[in-house]
Amino acid sequence: MERHVLAVYPHPDDETFGKAGTIALYTRAGTPVTLICGTLGQMGRNMGKPFFATRETLPIIREKELRDACSILGIKDLRLLGLRDKTVEFEDPEELADRIYEVIQEVNPSVIMTYYPGYGVHPDHNAMSAATVLAVKRLPKEKRPVLHCSPIVDNPHEVFGPPDVVFDVTPVLDIKMAAIKAHRSQSEVMMARWEREAAQSPEARKQFEAFMSTESYWIYPIED
Repeated sequence: MERHVLAVYPHPDDETFGKAGTIALYTRAGTPVTLICGTLGQMGRNMGKPFFATRETLPIIREKELRDACSILGIKDLRLLGLRDKTVEFEDPEELADRIYEVIQEVNPSVIMTYYPGYGVHPDHNAMSAATVLAVKRLPKEKRPVLHCSPIVDNPHEVFGPPDVVFDVTPVLDIKMAAIKAHRSQSEVMMARWEREAAQSPEARKQFEAFMSTESYWIYPIED
């Protein structure tokens, strides 16, 4: 049970892929979750298959998908920053930290979820997480929330050691899957492939369920 959880991510679906189960566990336990989403993912390459989005309609669709996923996950507080997709790295990091810091002061989270700075693969991921660290560093040490970070690297255990926090999300797996499917433009092809492979192979199904049932985080060490 946490006081309040703040999730800080740049794109719609970042809060769901790899984290939906954790968020669902929090909200089901009565912990409020606030989500800061930097962009509407308007430069995303996935348009559905067959296509049902265009470059002009994609941000509208992705915002709707994000709001649907938030409803499924129990996120009642969504903050949209209105940044441009694939340009977050060019934002002034201190000004971006200002906006995150304002939310931190308002909701007073005990945990912040974000990507692991420098290991998020996408420049937007790294920029948002780095700005989050800057924002947290402005707080007195005794008032700083814990940063639960997700690296996107091959074999993260070899890079960072064992995770500091591991959640068994089996009890909310149905919620997690529903949230993933809510991001239809980004997940439909992937989910169809997984479901097809699982139907064809009991071993593939077992591996898929094991993969989806665990979510891991590494605590980011903040140095002044």
